[in-house]
Amino acid sequence: MFKLEKKSQEGVEFLKIRNTDSSLRATLCLSRGGSLEELVYSNTTVITNLSPLSPEKIYPSSILFPFANRIKDGKYNFANKDYIFECNEAAANNALHGLVYNKTFKYTAGKMSSDSARIQLSYESEKSINSFPFRYRIDLHYKFTKDLLALEMTVINTGLKEFPFTLGWHPYFKSADLKKSALNFSCSKKLVADNRNITSAVVDCDLNMPFYLKNVTLDNAYILKSKTIEFLTPEYDLTLSSSEDQNYLQLYTPEGLNAIAIEPMTGVSDSFNNKIGLKLLPPKKSFKICWTLNIRLKKH
Repeated sequence: MFKLEKKSQEGVEFLKIRNTDSSLRATLCLSRGGSLEELVYSNTTVITNLSPLSPEKIYPSSILFPFANRIKDGKYNFANKDYIFECNEAAANNALHGLVYNKTFKYTAGKMSSDSARIQLSYESEKSINSFPFRYRIDLHYKFTKDLLALEMTVINTGLKEFPFTLGWHPYFKSADLKKSALNFSCSKKLVADNRNITSAVVDCDLNMPFYLKNVTLDNAYILKSKTIEFLTPEYDLTLSSSEDQNYLQLYTPEGLNAIAIEPMTGVSDSFNNKIGLKLLPPKKSFKICWTLNIRLKKH
């Protein structure tokens, strides 16, 4: 049976989900954008928050909206108007990871049963801001089972004006040994970034698969040819699937840690300017995407 517990620690609100047979443990942080900061199956950590590193610097499992990745100098033009986001990546003078990663989401619905836990979280923009003067609501639907996580995200334009957007998710996946881990994905193109991590070109990509992670340092983005990505580790394998036809992938390996950020996205860095993956949402319309993890634990 799945159970839900609400907790508060130093003013930060959490939801703790667990199965009474100890086969699953998960932590959602309402105060940090409804992010999934921990996912553990039978004492095997799959998603980690990289504690004790600061969440404000590493964005563990952050929901990225209205843009994934970066916008150069925070500047963009939409409908013949110029706008500027705050540059929260000060060293490179970029706007980074959107507007909701540090917002407080509300717990709006939940259903616990013998075989699943379903959680709905929601955030609605409270007031118009100069950098993104549009009204919106984001609903997150998390589903947990003994071998699956589904994250369904719905963006609703609650205002009177069309707006541009991309979406992303920023989970860190733990490995018992990253040097003995690998990825499988199909890509046609790689995105070249400049010294500020802003997309500067799109080039052909001919990576051999499986893509082994031994002695590899990554901060790379790809245009995918398929809807799935596999992550193969000594303790578990997983498949990350997207409901979208066109998908983008960011891979990042934090230094000295047995973890990798595998970030599905609907667009790329500076998409508000280069238009790669950029979507438009008309007034009173919605956009829905679902990212699903199928987890296969290995017996030892």
